[in-house]
Parts: sequence; C-alpha cells; structure tokens
Amino acid sequence: MLEVVDLCAGYGSIPVLYDVSLSIASGESIGILGHNGMGKTTLLRCLIGALPATSGTILFDGTDVTRAAPHARARRGMAYVPQGRDIFPALSTLDNLRLGLLKTGQRPVDALERLLADFPRLKPLLDRTGGSLSGGEQQLLALARALAGNPSLLLLDEPTEGIQPSIIDEIAETLVLLRERSQLTIVLVEQNLDFIAAVSQRVLVIRRGQVGDEIPREHLGNLDIMSQYASGYA
Repeated sequence: MLEVVDLCAGYGSIPVLYDVSLSIASGESIGILGHNGMGKTTLLRCLIGALPATSGTILFDGTDVTRAAPHARARRGMAYVPQGRDIFPALSTLDNLRLGLLKTGQRPVDALERLLADFPRLKPLLDRTGGSLSGGEQQLLALARALAGNPSLLLLDEPTEGIQPSIIDEIAETLVLLRERSQLTIVLVEQNLDFIAAVSQRVLVIRRGQVGDEIPREHLGNLDIMSQYASGYA
C-alpha cells in the first residue's frame, strides 16, 4: 500500500527528515511515536504532499507520488486529518460533511447515512456550526469528513489532543472497526500511549528525523516499556 524509501524533507535550509524508509501493507494500522520536534508531523505532511520531499521516493499503491500534488494524492485514496482538525468553523456540521462527499459520486443521502452510522454522535449536531462544537466533536467531524471520500489510506496527526476521554475511546473503537471492515490503512502520529496501543498493529519510533526502533508487538500494552522506547532509553 505505502512504500517510503530514503525520504528526506525539511523547511527551507533546515533538514528535518533523514533517509526515512518504511513499508505499510494494505489494511495495516501503523503508529508513529516520538517526542515533539522529532519529525512526526513533517513525515505526514510529506506523505500527503503538503511539504515537498528533498529526496527519496513515496510509492502509493504501486505508483510513484513523490512529486504529486496533495489533491492528486487525495484522488488516489489518501486522506489527512491534521493536528488542529481544520474543519470549516462557519459551516454547519452537515455542510462540512457534504464537502467531504463531493468527490465520491454517491447519492448524498446514502453516503451521509453511511457516515452517520459510523459517527452517530454527529447526527444531532448537523445544524450546528463546526466552530460551536466541542474539541472532541470537532475531531469526530474532521475524521468523518476525511472518511467521506472512501480513502484507502488515512493519515492522522495527534487526533486525541485536547479532547475528552470518552470521545478518545469512541475514536479508537471506530478506527479499529473501519480497519477490520474496510481494510482501511492507517498511519497514526500520536503521543497518547493508550490510544496508539489500542489502534495500532505496529508502532515505530521516530527520533531526530529518523525511524529507529519498532516496538515489539508483545510490548504494545505495556505503557512503561512504550514510554521508554519513546524516550530513547530502551
């Protein structure tokens, strides 16, 4: 599904990613763990095309998309929910979802019913503006809008930041359900250890712009060990 080879990227003259290589299978959920400033968000922005790679290769479903524009990657099946959510605050919840449905070609009523079945908390909020929703409700809206286009690859940047525990649990359950039901491939950048362990099948650790350790599967439920990996002590 996704193959990244020797990827380098940065901002102006400041390098951030150094020769990042990783491979993700279709229907696999990968967590990316690491401290702030290590390159996690830069990696996601590079994968979606919001930040150009300075060198290296990104293959998506067998096609080289290294130089493709973000909208071209979206048409191929990538979706991105950035940190901060980026919903349209002045538009209603319904209109935010309609924007996500534009490229699907499905009947809007059928597609909306499908989305609301997966995100029932949004159903009574359809007439409210995005800006009036709580942080957790906004995150659900951003996630539903991204999934409206039926992507095969979902990139998530810190989806639990600033939201209440009940909605964090709801998001984790929904992501696992979608992965199992639809073979959705997920790349998740997160610092919440409980959440990343619940959603991910593999967890990679990024340090100083390079992907280093992979946390062994048997350690994913051990938050002390995961924290040690993230801190660079394991």
